[in-house]
Amino acid sequence: MPLPRRPTGTPWLAALALTAFALQTDDFVIAGVLPSIARGLSVTEVAAGQLVTVFSVTCAAVAPAAAVATAQRSPRNLLTCGLLLFCAANLAVPFVPSYPALLGLRILAALAAALTLPAVFAATAALSPAERRGRHLATVTAGLTGAVVAGVPLGTWIGAAAGWRATFLAVGVLGAAALLLLRVALPDVPSAPATGLRERLRPLGTPAVLCALMAASVTVFGNMVIQTYLAPLLHGMAGVTPAGLGLLLTLTGIAGIAGARLSGTLVDRVGPRRAFAIAAAVFAAAMAGLALCWSARPAHLVVVVPLLLAWSAGAWSVPPPVQARVLALAGPAAGPQALALSSSAVYLGASLGAGLGGWAIDSLGPGTLPIIAGTCAVAGTILFGLTGRDTPRTRIVERQHSKA
Repeated sequence: MPLPRRPTGTPWLAALALTAFALQTDDFVIAGVLPSIARGLSVTEVAAGQLVTVFSVTCAAVAPAAAVATAQRSPRNLLTCGLLLFCAANLAVPFVPSYPALLGLRILAALAAALTLPAVFAATAALSPAERRGRHLATVTAGLTGAVVAGVPLGTWIGAAAGWRATFLAVGVLGAAALLLLRVALPDVPSAPATGLRERLRPLGTPAVLCALMAASVTVFGNMVIQTYLAPLLHGMAGVTPAGLGLLLTLTGIAGIAGARLSGTLVDRVGPRRAFAIAAAVFAAAMAGLALCWSARPAHLVVVVPLLLAWSAGAWSVPPPVQARVLALAGPAAGPQALALSSSAVYLGASLGAGLGGWAIDSLGPGTLPIIAGTCAVAGTILFGLTGRDTPRTRIVERQHSKA
């Protein structure tokens, strides 16, 4: 049977990156309008913050089961259904009368993200030639990073100008634009091979796959310890004000996009294991520098800013090698499920990092955050190294998966 012809252009890649951008903006944008939500619904900011926690936990719990249940569905139709639910959940926010109603809509949006985001990466892997898969996965990851750079600030500005409900309305419109572009540009991706449930799940329980997923969780945990509590860390280290923090977040977001793109190139050229090791080494070195800056505070921004750029570039360089590795290890039959587990591992690490980072600040002080994060990067490198070496056979498996 002849292999399906791959599209030569990449409008489909732009559509998938825009979809990832919309999904991640929806997850992060609440941080910018949190006080307004609390005032508007007469709840505490802590309660409003639980909207983020519920979203992340729902995604982590549902993504693997959704990937198994929809394994035989057309990725194009799956993405369409997921984005329709996503748009509905956000466009309905202006009509909610209470906090419980908003919480219910956030759960629906999380279900849509759990269904859609793994399908985005699965479609990217299926449509990418083997020699460019790492770069294409990195492009979609850059869409996630772009949410931090552009999506969250824009959503915050809309909320300040027109109210927090308008922020969710704008995210729904963004999702509708992604859906339209997908329907126009995304070809009909072949569904996964018709195999039994046991065959699809068996590769996911291998020690190598589990080590790759644990490496992702541990490293993301370390990243979120810093990202969530960057404001108190930088204020105590260098006296950074909220106004200055906004500019620094934009700069680190741009560095994250560059890091993700470079990581994709490294995956294609030197393999996932080395690409992960390089990313984690940059991350750990940046954390060591920030720990030294804390011990010598007040530190000058001339020293701190390059360390922050290195941190963000290293942190966002982690997903492409993880995704490429789990795809190669799981094989064609379990590819979508492996990517769903990868997304769950990221959400799990993010949830734990945000929660335990707060405990670390209260109990040990902000200066311990870079030490914790750097230790996580080292631990992640060790775990990822246990997945095996990047051998010629691994590359053969990757090429076979790309042709399946």
